[in-house]
Amino acid sequence: MSDTQPSDTAPYDELRRSLRETATLASAAAVLGWDQETYMPPGAAAFRGEQMAALSAIVHERHTAPRVGELIAACEADASLDDEAAASLRALRRDYDRATRLPTSLVRAFAQTTSRAMHAWREARERSDFGAFAPWLQEVVDLNRERAQAFGIPAGGEAYDALLEDYEPGMTAAEIRRTFDALRAGLAPLIREIASNGRRPDDAWQRTPVPVDRQVGFNRWVVERMGFDFQAGRMDVSAHPFCEGIAPGDVRITTRYRDDAWADALSSTMHEAGHALYEQNLPKAERFGQPLAEAASMGIHESQSRTWENLVGRSRPFWEWALPEMQRALGEPALQALDVETVYRGMNVVQPGLIRVESDEATYNLHIMLRFDLERALLAGDLAVADLPAAWNDRVRDDLGLEVPDDAQGVLQDIHWSMGAIGYFPTYTLGNLYAAQFWTAIRDALPDLDGQLRRGEFAPLTGWLRENIHAHGRRYTAPELCRRITGRPLGHEPLLEYLEGKLRPVYGI
Repeated sequence: MSDTQPSDTAPYDELRRSLRETATLASAAAVLGWDQETYMPPGAAAFRGEQMAALSAIVHERHTAPRVGELIAACEADASLDDEAAASLRALRRDYDRATRLPTSLVRAFAQTTSRAMHAWREARERSDFGAFAPWLQEVVDLNRERAQAFGIPAGGEAYDALLEDYEPGMTAAEIRRTFDALRAGLAPLIREIASNGRRPDDAWQRTPVPVDRQVGFNRWVVERMGFDFQAGRMDVSAHPFCEGIAPGDVRITTRYRDDAWADALSSTMHEAGHALYEQNLPKAERFGQPLAEAASMGIHESQSRTWENLVGRSRPFWEWALPEMQRALGEPALQALDVETVYRGMNVVQPGLIRVESDEATYNLHIMLRFDLERALLAGDLAVADLPAAWNDRVRDDLGLEVPDDAQGVLQDIHWSMGAIGYFPTYTLGNLYAAQFWTAIRDALPDLDGQLRRGEFAPLTGWLRENIHAHGRRYTAPELCRRITGRPLGHEPLLEYLEGKLRPVYGI
């Protein structure tokens, strides 16, 4: 919504104040959620669930208050509102109508259960014990079925569609299935051709032990160069990397470290920093609580993280700049003899692996397709929670040709189901698709992009993303934004063209 006339009407002002107050309460819950994943002592898990439930209920009641509906209706009837206000109101109407279908008791139960389930997941993952987590997952699945029924299953659709709407408005499971099938049809022969090629770039240098404190320093320096503002954010450690856009001037990212996985930590940090740049560049200071200060969709959000992690972080120009800086910062003798070509090729090895967040660009999407199919089956009742590990292991064997040695490296590796986020996983591949399609437009707009990356000049890229994506918030839906930027609907072809164009030369095929 614009902060200038003619939108400054009494209902509009009251609505803006209400939205900001509600968002302020939600931001307090976000701080508690961040603390739960970083510094909270284990003994606080049960009561933290009560805190999250109480705050979630209050926020939900404020979001769905009859007065909010009255204000939205009054603003909708005001013909003097400008285009930005009208766009914001469309999003608010959608959110209000959707939220009012959920009873507060369900919102409270969902928040309390998922808060405790996340703690149970961490303990079960440490012990590689799916049985300890299974009862919590069953509760999460049951609650999501209730939520889907409350939201309403669209005609001709399925329960999954109702949950997917939380993350990618307007998208359906059937549409995702068609897109994934087309993408798989292009990826499978490429992956097979690479596997049968017999060549493998050297990536042993990635496992050179590096003290964590040096990794932290180097990663912090990289994300600062990307544009992350540490005066308006911070970087910490968690079991699963994430980004939390809490409030104006407060965006937090986490990553995880191992002595022998410094390259993975760098990729994860750049991924989360991509999310964080989106959050820091949304117009939150003046519009906090309004749709125009929120991300267009999770697919668009993931496009930002994957742009920085892969399209930038795995590119040759990036490593022409970053290699000497990395060698100085990490200081390990074994890294000093590396050259750009070795690093570039090693960062683009295609090797099926068990862990999604450590996967290469080509096989990564197979992980997402696996999760998409399994969680649809769970929600529909076609797969029992008790049978999930076996189904998971079978799919990993079929899709990736690997045997899963334990639950920690299999069904327990991701936090999302413990968070209740059924419907979230497809947005990772949608993000890859959006990122590749946007990248073509970025290259047209920034003809010296490779030279800029080679010199460590990220401001032009960050500026383009801010102007064309971040600044709009939810003014446009994700499909509208895609057409506005690229002139065409989202498709699988740009991602395949990008992967073919990079990986064939790397493997000499």
